[in-house]
Amino acid sequence: MTARPVENLTLADLLLPASLLVGLSIFSLMQMDILSLKPAEAYRGPQTIVVAPRAYEYRLPGDFQMDGVPVNGTLQQAEAGPIEVMLHQATLADYQECVSRGACDAAEPVIRSARADVPVTGVSFDDAMDYAQWLSERTGDTWRLPTLAEWIFIAGDRAVDHALDAVTDADNPAERWIATYEQEASRAVPADARPQPSGFFGANDMGVMDIAGNVWEWTATCANRTTLAPDGSTASVVESCGIRYLEGRHLTPMSVFVRDSRSGGCSIGAAPDNLGFRLVREPRSWLRLPF
Repeated sequence: MTARPVENLTLADLLLPASLLVGLSIFSLMQMDILSLKPAEAYRGPQTIVVAPRAYEYRLPGDFQMDGVPVNGTLQQAEAGPIEVMLHQATLADYQECVSRGACDAAEPVIRSARADVPVTGVSFDDAMDYAQWLSERTGDTWRLPTLAEWIFIAGDRAVDHALDAVTDADNPAERWIATYEQEASRAVPADARPQPSGFFGANDMGVMDIAGNVWEWTATCANRTTLAPDGSTASVVESCGIRYLEGRHLTPMSVFVRDSRSGGCSIGAAPDNLGFRLVREPRSWLRLPF
């Protein structure tokens, strides 16, 4: 039989041996248990809730000054949503799976619990970021910490305006610090500081569970120092992203590596009982082909 010249070969002539080669390769990989054609079980991650869009207001965080005198941050009017967020704070069981797979460092809770359904505590901002990256890789979705503005939106009727109510002597900074401490201490959780099982503190008006209980939650927002002009407009902002804000019963800044607020960190006023987190999930973006 006379071989056909190369220049006379058709696409079909080339596809047949290529298909046979691919098929043999797949068969070999399956025999060696390197490749499986069984459908992978989809993992959508922790249970979530979608908070519907609405208008709301929140106070900008930070160290605000006007004419060299500490003042409350600016009150902002905003609209947000929908935002998909974890129904509960990340639990010890959730986080432990990340630890067992070598993607997260073990938590260091102030008070240890034998239960797996309590919020994970004793975790830093960096730990929360590691968990978000691992969860994103596992689910194929993008998970991240909420900004402070998003957290207040999610917190609904449990969000607290952190403005100082008391009038203090502008020439005595210690007086303002003491007044801040007393105001925050008055909002302390009356129960003990032990992390409670998911659902213990109930749902807010948005249906989000346990928010503003005895676990403070890391946010993505950097600490800042803001100078206001005499008319109240922003003159300058200096960010310090080695410090992030925690939200809960009150707002507090904390160094990103701190796991135990009792160790100091950057907390102003009453220190948080426990450091934990919950994540938001970004909407999926689907590839749209141009035909």
